[in-house]
Amino acid sequence: MSTATSTSIRYPYYLSLSVIFFFHFFKFFFPGLQLSLKFIDTEQFQRLRDLKQLGAAHMVYPGAVHTRFEHSLGVYWLAGEAVQMLKKYQGLELGIDNFDIQTVKLAGLLHDVGHGPFSHLFQSEFLPLVMKGTEWSHEQMSTKMVDHIVDKHNIDVDSEMMRKVKEMILASSGSGRKNDAGEKRFLYDIVANGRNGVDVDKFDYIVRDSRACGLGCSFEFQRLMQTMRVMGDEICYRAKEYLTVHKLFATRADLYRTVYVHPKVKAIELMIVDALVEANDYLQISSFIEDPSEYWKLDDSIIKTIETAPNQQLRESRNLIRRIRTRNLYQFCNEYAVPRDKIENFKDVTAQDIVCSQKNGGVLLKEEDVAVSNVRIDLTRGRHNPLERISFFKDYESEEKFSIPDDRISHLLPTCFQDMIVRVYAKKPELVGAISEAFESFQLNKYGIKAQVHATPEKKKRRM
Repeated sequence: MSTATSTSIRYPYYLSLSVIFFFHFFKFFFPGLQLSLKFIDTEQFQRLRDLKQLGAAHMVYPGAVHTRFEHSLGVYWLAGEAVQMLKKYQGLELGIDNFDIQTVKLAGLLHDVGHGPFSHLFQSEFLPLVMKGTEWSHEQMSTKMVDHIVDKHNIDVDSEMMRKVKEMILASSGSGRKNDAGEKRFLYDIVANGRNGVDVDKFDYIVRDSRACGLGCSFEFQRLMQTMRVMGDEICYRAKEYLTVHKLFATRADLYRTVYVHPKVKAIELMIVDALVEANDYLQISSFIEDPSEYWKLDDSIIKTIETAPNQQLRESRNLIRRIRTRNLYQFCNEYAVPRDKIENFKDVTAQDIVCSQKNGGVLLKEEDVAVSNVRIDLTRGRHNPLERISFFKDYESEEKFSIPDDRISHLLPTCFQDMIVRVYAKKPELVGAISEAFESFQLNKYGIKAQVHATPEKKKRRM
């Protein structure tokens, strides 16, 4: 890999004021940059500076203070690098033009503009509790925010370009429509790949998150970007890079286990969710998702609003935030991995399940005393191998693509591609012992064994 290529591809991980200077200095020489800045220099996009990329993870990993803002700039940059690489080698046969390049880059820039406070926590944990049955997603909100930004700031942009930008944002969510014939389907796989999960969004956050949390990262996305080719309207990779592709998914899964669903991180997030739910009736937080002109006002500062408000209606929420500040967290009791043969038909464990498993005598537990976290960790395709959907080619003279069966890759690769972990927390420290015993009883009733690997520490049990 040449020095010039290495510098250009690695550059996003040093995004700072110098990159913003680059945008503004060169905007008059490059019309595409000028259009991108019209979106960047809006209050709706600048809001991303106040959304932590990893939710509450910075309260466990102090370095994880990076935001959706720099991630979005990174994806913008990498999306441009990817489409330029394809144009360099296959531009004539693929018909890639400047319109395509600008569209893909804008999709990378704006793909996360619809995220709510504390990242995925807002969509996956808060909204389902206060708006049961809602199918709201941050991808759908991103498309609404794009329209709102264009209208609010009178941005002169091609309507067809905006249509494609929004479709590219929705490409991995399952709500995007199938593309018309001749629409260069491969372009829709660059930012958010719903076909096989290999996209520049992951390239950016995997390396960025690993670096911010002080973890090593041996995944090299540069190798994939330099060897990718389009065959049959699909982005394919050179066969000798199959382990690099697998490492993408394995590193992502490791980040989930080590950082994203770290037991302490989940304890804090459970408390934040409870605080938001308690405050919802008074602050009407969930109502903001109905209107982009209101939604952009929501960010991580919502907990500071709760924490400093004098209103009596927010007392319970304030107490929860104060407990987080003073590290008086929900106490982790124990966890177990669901047996492999039980994963397919697994149903989420609830606080009620734990309470109903309590033996007679001792403290009488209530559902509001218990918090349960059902954690799914996979390689992007649930119980299936993601490599099954990746197409490879032998060398640059090849004209056919193929998939690589498991037994041709390595016998060391997993035979199961999903973990299901059940964790139980006590909301009050003095209840750790009683809840731990009820949790063990639940496991015995359900599986006939205690599925957890380690016993609850005696020092925790003695607190009761």
